[in-house]
Formats: sequence, structure tokens, C-alpha cells
Amino acid sequence: MDSTHRNTQERRLLDALAAANPSTRLQAALTAGTHPAPALVDALIARCAVEPDFFVRDMLTWALTRLPPDITVPKLCAEFGSDRAQARSQALHTLSKIGDGSVWPAITRSLLHDADDEVARSAWRAAVVLVPAGHRAGLAAELAAQLGRGDREMRLSLSRALVALGDVIEPALRSGLSSDDPAVRAHALATERLLSDPDAGFDPAVEQAKRLVALGPDRAEEVEKAAC
Repeated sequence: MDSTHRNTQERRLLDALAAANPSTRLQAALTAGTHPAPALVDALIARCAVEPDFFVRDMLTWALTRLPPDITVPKLCAEFGSDRAQARSQALHTLSKIGDGSVWPAITRSLLHDADDEVARSAWRAAVVLVPAGHRAGLAAELAAQLGRGDREMRLSLSRALVALGDVIEPALRSGLSSDDPAVRAHALATERLLSDPDAGFDPAVEQAKRLVALGPDRAEEVEKAAC
């Protein structure tokens, strides 16, 4: 294929990525992933930052994973400095799918504690995938410091991230279990239960944790022993 024809095709694809119809954008992202072209990487990343449709965003991520990591990874990491929350969130999500461990130093504390819930959730998921073994305990402490944050979905995401780290989270959970905030204690206890029994389900674990927290530490210990 000559360069003129290739440039024309790429121009049409870029136009389709910005089309009003989400089906057209979805097809364009699919085409970009089916026939990966490094020349499109900037446009794909830029589209991730503004794309309103979940399915199109997911296809954009897939298209980016089809390109060489040495091209995509630095550009995605550069999105961490964006003022647009979706740009940060989608870059983190895409990097978690690429799975390049060299990204770990760029997953900063500020991203893990980002004020935007979706960015923070994306950072937690990416961090769990990318963290080196020697940093797992430190990551567990950063995540456990946010126990009690947000709504049900936010807390579920945090519990899943913590449980994915395994037994290394147990010391980090202890501070949450002794917190003065009942919401933090309940979240820590529910996470502890999920760690020991992943099939228990988050909502039952939370409800049981709330009951135990309401009883107080002494009465809760009696109930726990009776249940064993």
C-alpha cells in the first residue's frame, strides 16, 4: 500500500473516531485494533480522554493494547498529568491491560488517592496488576488507608483490590479494624472476611461486619467465638 492511500485511510479512520454515531466510532476503534498503526496512537489516546460511550472506550483500550508498548506506554503515562479525570482513568485502565511492569513507579500515591473516584479505582486496579512483589505490603497500606471511602461500588472495588494482594494485607487491615470510625471498621472487617472466604459475597460480609461493629469489640468477639 502506497503512503498516499495509507494516509487517506488513516484520515478516514480519524474522522470516524470523532463521528456523532457511537456505532461508527466503535467500528473505527475495532478497525484501528485489527490493523494497528503507530501513527494512530495519539488520536486513540486523545479519544479515550473524551469518549462518552463505555463500549467504544473499551474498544479503544483494546486497539491500544495491539500497538507496541514502547510506543504506547510513555504516551499513556503522560496522561497521568492531565486535568481531565477521564484521561487519567482510561490511561490507567489501558496500562493495566498492557501489563508492563515498568509502569509501576508512575503509579504514584496521588493517583491512588485521587479525588476523582473513577481515577482512584482505576489506579487501584492497575497497581494490583503492576506492583512488584517487594512493594505489595506498601501498596496494601496505601489502599487500606482509604477504607470507608465512597459508596458501595467504591468500597467493593477497594476490597477487591486489597483481597487480590493476598495475605500481605492483614497487617494493613489491623489499623482499619481499630479505627474510631465505624464505617472504616465495618469495611475493614468485611474485607478481612472476603480474604478468608472469597465466595462469601461482599454485601453479606458488609452486613455482618456492621452488626459486629454495632455490638462493640467485646460482644462481637463473643459472637465470633460462638459462630466457630
